[in-house]
Amino acid sequence: MEKRIDELIEKINYYNNKYYNEDISEISDYEYDKLMNELIKLENENPSLKRIDSPTNRVGGDALEKFEQIKHKIPMLSLSNAYSKEDLIEFDKKIRQTINEEIEYVVEYKIDGLSTSLTYIDNELKFGLTRGNGIIGEDITKNIMTIKSIPLKIETEDELVLRGEVFISKKNFEKINKYQEEKGEQIFANPRNLASGSLRQLDPKVTSKRPLDIFLFNLEYKENNNLKTHSECLEYMKSLNFSVSPDYKVFKNIDEVIDYIYFVTENRDKLDFEIDGMVVKLNNLAQREILGNTSKSPRWAIAYKFPAEKKKTKLLDIIVEVGRTGNITPTAILSPVRLAGTNVSRATLHNEDYIKQKDIKIGDTVLVQKAGDIIPQVLEVIKEERTGDEIEFNMPNTCPSCGEKTVRIEGESALKCVNTYCKAQIKRGIIHFASREAMDIEGLGESVVSLLLDNNLINNISDLYKLKAEDIEKLERMGKKSATNLINAIEKSKQNDLHKLINGLGIKFIGAKASKVLANNFKSLENIINASFDELISLDEFGEIMAKSILEFFKEEKNIKVINELTNSGVNTNLIEKNTKTKNLFSDMKIVLTGTLNTLKRNDAKNIIEANGGKVTSSVSKSTTFVVSGEDAGSKLDKANELNIKVIDEKSFLDILNLSSKDEVMKFLN
Repeated sequence: MEKRIDELIEKINYYNNKYYNEDISEISDYEYDKLMNELIKLENENPSLKRIDSPTNRVGGDALEKFEQIKHKIPMLSLSNAYSKEDLIEFDKKIRQTINEEIEYVVEYKIDGLSTSLTYIDNELKFGLTRGNGIIGEDITKNIMTIKSIPLKIETEDELVLRGEVFISKKNFEKINKYQEEKGEQIFANPRNLASGSLRQLDPKVTSKRPLDIFLFNLEYKENNNLKTHSECLEYMKSLNFSVSPDYKVFKNIDEVIDYIYFVTENRDKLDFEIDGMVVKLNNLAQREILGNTSKSPRWAIAYKFPAEKKKTKLLDIIVEVGRTGNITPTAILSPVRLAGTNVSRATLHNEDYIKQKDIKIGDTVLVQKAGDIIPQVLEVIKEERTGDEIEFNMPNTCPSCGEKTVRIEGESALKCVNTYCKAQIKRGIIHFASREAMDIEGLGESVVSLLLDNNLINNISDLYKLKAEDIEKLERMGKKSATNLINAIEKSKQNDLHKLINGLGIKFIGAKASKVLANNFKSLENIINASFDELISLDEFGEIMAKSILEFFKEEKNIKVINELTNSGVNTNLIEKNTKTKNLFSDMKIVLTGTLNTLKRNDAKNIIEANGGKVTSSVSKSTTFVVSGEDAGSKLDKANELNIKVIDEKSFLDILNLSSKDEVMKFLN
């Protein structure tokens, strides 16, 4: 049970970080909520296993550090989600169990953009903040000021905090992408990503060139507030020349709410902006106060999420692509169709079994959707529209890249090319080697890797370190400056720490986290190559499969040959030891970081602790040595006090770093 809880927390925190900090949606809201609901259920059944860092205690992700961070006057909470009529009825039932008087609901569009708060003091816009983690947001005031629909001055001296959604209209999104295509530059995936990326530009001049807009949907705070309902708040904001949620409706009961939501669901394509659902809010502000909030969301509001949009289109062809590990994946080429805000012309078909199970043929009319409004997929074949001209598809007997015979390994669904010299696999391997989590070689993206391979300048990762600028600058789309920059980036990567090299090698089942464990325990690549099965399996979070994968990788002569060439080229293959003056200050200690540190970034503090032999843990327990507490520490601090665990502030932590031994640290703590 504890293992499953830990797995869920790790997954949800990963998806939270991707969504809130990188604007990447990797799974659907429905799949995310399934994970969250399972975690909530397990924690309710096993309260002693609930961790302090559980996402059920949180609102969102941490604010990015490229902007100044400011605490919200009113926390920007998220909304719980509904996916069906039954969910909405249950929401209404819970409200009526507490509120024994007449109620009204306000229903608004759920704009698909970036949530933002605006603060006005003495008639003027003072702050524009992103949501951040709900408590602390990013200061994007200069970028907010470029949005023409946001007044810089208003006709009231009351302090106001307003919440809204920044977006780009469908029409403007199409114009921008057309412009990008004409310039030969990459087009944007969808309006939300474009709006979010535009608002987070460090240079406001870039933001000002993007046609951003905003709809205000909540009056978070008003000095001298005498407004009684949410609908009055919306009209008040409108009177101050703000654009508020358009077409909002007030209803007396949940049946009327459901009818309106169904109407909008059928007609949302007619709107000039993207919406991904509807928001239902209790109208009466006093009733809202009675219901209050959970730590994550208000009890008086819910977001109804639209079901995945489905459309018919023609499956024109099926092509296959070879991945880094040799998996051969079929991809459907579709007659372009607009889905969830983007034009879709390709969809993965996963593997041979998927095609047979759904009886997919070239020329079929198919129903497609985006899984969670993200990943295009062929949902089903519309067989009644078959003409008899459809062509059955068979997976290739030979690799489309190298021509070697393909195999299907027993127990696996994927068809594979087992030729380790396959050019497609080599290409994917080099792209992975150069990626940010691995050797982080700036400028070495997919197109440049293809260019180098096609011109026979490289055949494997070690060849990167034999490249010469004069050879690169002769290539198409390159030049002297590009070539010099690439050579400098490759040269710089030689100094990377050991864990980045291990990750870059692309050992199956060994990612960034496992690479760090290997580097910290074995100190050098040579020691890892010579490690035994027993040594590998004894490592934290290492299992039999991972240990066997490492042993098999280093048995391959070609892999050892590449590693020798990397070493001869001057690539670092050893753990870079940190400052020896503070080495092992925290040996065998378990330390928890909580709250916002003013001087150190959270990752910097973590790296310092690990470099000194300590382990940073995410939750407070009896085995915790001490807690470093910053501002807004919250429940971890409460737990530490409850367990009588030593708590120090950031200044004390920095003072400890000037000590010379673990014994001195223990004396300092006591």
